[in-house]
Amino acid sequence: MSEARPPEPLKLQGRKIYHGCVEGEALVAGQGLSFFGGVDPESGRVVERGHELEGLSVAGKVLVFPTGKGSTVGSYTLYRLKHAGAAPLAIVNANCETIIAVGCIIAEIPCVDQIELGKLKSGQILRVDGARGTVEILT
Repeated sequence: MSEARPPEPLKLQGRKIYHGCVEGEALVAGQGLSFFGGVDPESGRVVERGHELEGLSVAGKVLVFPTGKGSTVGSYTLYRLKHAGAAPLAIVNANCETIIAVGCIIAEIPCVDQIELGKLKSGQILRVDGARGTVEILT
């Protein structure tokens, strides 16, 4: 009699933006996000009025959203979040534009894009491997 093995985690292949491998709880949004004016740089709370994540903190989460928006100062805001201990563990996008890419690079936050976001839900535990450009759904 053979023992049943647990299923392999679903692995999504994307594009590498910034290296690093982390595991953490997903916080998923269907809307774009601006870090300049949309996220408090000291606490990591989303302060953009009307955003579906308003009032929630990105700190210590795998932050999943389609794309960034807003001012180039958003890159520096990601850097400030990192130094305040309030940054996301990783960022996963459908399309990582320049503001998010630069912010992840200067703040050393693993980042992957070109991921099919419809398979990801808040509360899942994800492994993001920025060096390989992969996102695995662990639970």
